[in-house]
Amino acid sequence: MTADRIRTTHIGSLPRPPELLELLTARQDGEDVDEDEWAETVAEATTAVVERQADTGLDIVNNGEQSRVSFNWYVADRLSGIDGTREQELWADLQEFPEYAEETFKTDVIDLSMHPVVTDEVAYTGQEEATAERDEFLETIDAAGVSVDDSFITSASPSIVAATHVNDHYDDYDAYLFDIADAMAEEYEIFAENGLTIQIDAPEFLTAGHTAAFADAPIDEVKDVTRLHVEALNEALENVPAEQVRLHTCWGSYEGPHHLDTDLVDLLPVIYEADISGLSVEQANPRHQHEYRAFAEQPLPDGWDLIPGVVDVKTNIIDHPETIADRLERVADAVDDSTSLIAAPDCGFGTQAGIGMVDPEIAWAKLEALVEGAEIATERIY
Repeated sequence: MTADRIRTTHIGSLPRPPELLELLTARQDGEDVDEDEWAETVAEATTAVVERQADTGLDIVNNGEQSRVSFNWYVADRLSGIDGTREQELWADLQEFPEYAEETFKTDVIDLSMHPVVTDEVAYTGQEEATAERDEFLETIDAAGVSVDDSFITSASPSIVAATHVNDHYDDYDAYLFDIADAMAEEYEIFAENGLTIQIDAPEFLTAGHTAAFADAPIDEVKDVTRLHVEALNEALENVPAEQVRLHTCWGSYEGPHHLDTDLVDLLPVIYEADISGLSVEQANPRHQHEYRAFAEQPLPDGWDLIPGVVDVKTNIIDHPETIADRLERVADAVDDSTSLIAAPDCGFGTQAGIGMVDPEIAWAKLEALVEGAEIATERIY
């Protein structure tokens, strides 16, 4: 291990207060929202979430994505060429259980079956919004006077944008994907200017296998599309130092059957081609708790941090700190001694506004357990 302890972080989104959810709902519905009230509510929520992360004992914090309606669809407000929404099929595993899907994945704030539609050439128009989000977060940390090891800000990968926006304009998928990559590069560079760590959210690196298009595809075909997605990301990150980039991938932050998920060991070598220095992957998800072995079979590149998910974000059961420590210890046994571990939940606690599988206060209790579990694991390992 390169550090003397296991540090802690989380995966981007954190519970939003009710008053902010009300404003997000109004904005999503196209209603007029007082901009001063919006700015004040976002600022208050961001301050509160930063202070609570520090109070909880997390080492690496962010803004909790408080102003975003989702981890991916926020970009619809920062890209040109997007107009309206259209209903799309949900994951292939959910299509086998339609009644469950209908009950679980629609809320007053956001409907996961309705995707933004690309109707013209994509370009980045969100420079002002991205700069404001970055600056507000950095100013909040300074004003709050919190003591943390590091900070990060999240951004959607080119391929998750392509996967969750309906393409009605481009005849060629590659052209569509790489235009998005060129656009998102601007956001990455804005976030990186002040030395912030960027977390690229790229669940599609692992979820391709249970989309309708690839549910029955051979693994080599899944690898090929994942490699294309990694190439697009690398192009977008061309001007961002790898040491400022960590990547989160997962099998989808939703409570579903997940029986069509791909195996981590098959896709790790492709993911390792990304120009990053830290990798976050689910390890508490009941479907994938065995996959710590993948890191022994496919060792991480030298110098990378591993950010294993050791807290489940799909249940209101508070993971026991000893269980969290066990998960960390078996990951530590699977990786090289030089690999630095940073403990985290599997995914965010509020990836889609209004769809909170975990009660907000229980989410914070889970993060407190994460900190305690990392301390126990540190005592065992070091």
